[in-house]
Amino acid sequence: MIRAVVLAAEEQGWEVYGIERSYDGLFEDDGVYRLDRASVRGITHLGGTILGTTNRGNPLHWPVTKADGSVEYEDRSEVVIDALKRHGIDALVAIGGDGSLSIAHALFQQGLKVVGVPKTIDNDLAATNLTFGFQTAVETATDAIDRLHSTAQAHERVMVIELMGRHAGWIALYAGVAGTADVVLIPEIPYDIEHVCAKIEARYHVGRRGFAIVVVAEGAYPKGGEPRFKRKDGGQVRLGGVAEEVAIEIFERTKRETRSLVLGHLQRGGSPNAYDRLLALRFGSAAVKLIREGDFGCMVALDPPNVLAVPLGQAISHIKTVPLDSDVVETARNLGICLGD
Repeated sequence: MIRAVVLAAEEQGWEVYGIERSYDGLFEDDGVYRLDRASVRGITHLGGTILGTTNRGNPLHWPVTKADGSVEYEDRSEVVIDALKRHGIDALVAIGGDGSLSIAHALFQQGLKVVGVPKTIDNDLAATNLTFGFQTAVETATDAIDRLHSTAQAHERVMVIELMGRHAGWIALYAGVAGTADVVLIPEIPYDIEHVCAKIEARYHVGRRGFAIVVVAEGAYPKGGEPRFKRKDGGQVRLGGVAEEVAIEIFERTKRETRSLVLGHLQRGGSPNAYDRLLALRFGSAAVKLIREGDFGCMVALDPPNVLAVPLGQAISHIKTVPLDSDVVETARNLGICLGD
């Protein structure tokens, strides 16, 4: 995406600058630097970003440590806008998910010329059919599920794999169906563990060797329950642990040998597949087009087969979850996949 912005902008005779670690780079002396053709050569096949990123650098809620050691939060948006002006930057291309684009929208409302680009593996941004990164994450997760089949079958085990996606089940649903899982649990459909176990027991009565594959989105939760969180270093609370919980409950009820696996950040790494590469390049080119046309306060979005502009406010208005009447949900049911309900 960065390469597309640089090359398309240079075609317009513009200069492009990169900001390291999201908005953090604007608070540092060397956090902003020129990007040209040479600096983006050969990066299309790379995962991640050459600029670095952060999920903590929110200039609207900037942590400031006081003399007594306490931490207070301040709105530093004016500092960001002033820093961009000081560097001679006329327009900002903000790349990310709902958090990053919410900040971008707030800065736009304060007068900054902003264009957004949807980048998140979770595919949970409203107003776009797909975000880039999602298809590669699904491919990685599907490959992992494929690999679990052999060990599950050989040892006649139940394998429970936890996938990312926050409060949306896109990755788990798509990878689970593509990977021929027996059970797929997503946040949009609270599950009944008894129904899950019934499906697993049925699997053990089919064929010479019984085994089962259970795919669980990290935000999935039981009927009457709530998503499971874990507290990490520094006090941060993150979704996680549901696969282990489901595996324990399956074993307690069925006495079948059960193992759990968290695929974790493997879903976020590696080279992007061809679809995501092309989508990122299309988005980058479209972002430059919006700047050229003065169409600020918008996000580029995929509305197949076209890439178009949608208001940033619309894009961040809500989390895009899996519709219960989705054809992929219907496909899963028609294939006999248990969705926990």
